[in-house]
Amino acid sequence: MTAETGSRTVAYGRDIEVGRVYRLGEYTLTADDLVDFAQRWDPQGFHVDEDIAASSPYGGLIASGVQSFAIMQRLSVLAVYDHWAVIAGKEIRDVAFLRPVRPGDVLTGTLTVTGVTFDDRDRALVEVDTELTVEGKPVLRTHSASYLHARPPAPAD
Repeated sequence: MTAETGSRTVAYGRDIEVGRVYRLGEYTLTADDLVDFAQRWDPQGFHVDEDIAASSPYGGLIASGVQSFAIMQRLSVLAVYDHWAVIAGKEIRDVAFLRPVRPGDVLTGTLTVTGVTFDDRDRALVEVDTELTVEGKPVLRTHSASYLHARPPAPAD
């Protein structure tokens, strides 16, 4: 049962279908975004300095894996999690950085529901796999789980 909250529909744990694949949209990473993020959060030379990056095994600037993960999270929130009755994240595991992400890359995301289990506190634990690709080639994969309300709250008397 979904519920209307303002102008959006909210899905509860009982609404989530195992096997459903969500297309998350895309994000274009600019050189400025890449360097700005890295200077603040992961200031390794091959992320922030074009000369150092050019002589690295990567042959040029590459994004921090943390930034790639943050982009995946943003796409997931905007396309999916903002429409679910999320209580909190439980875990993130099996994070795999598969290929470098470079300035100008267009990152496309998918989220696949891999499991839904219910507990005795009327919560659903929803497990998902996510993937970011560039030109159809995977650059990041994750598995995570979040708690959702299993159903809408009972109406007040």
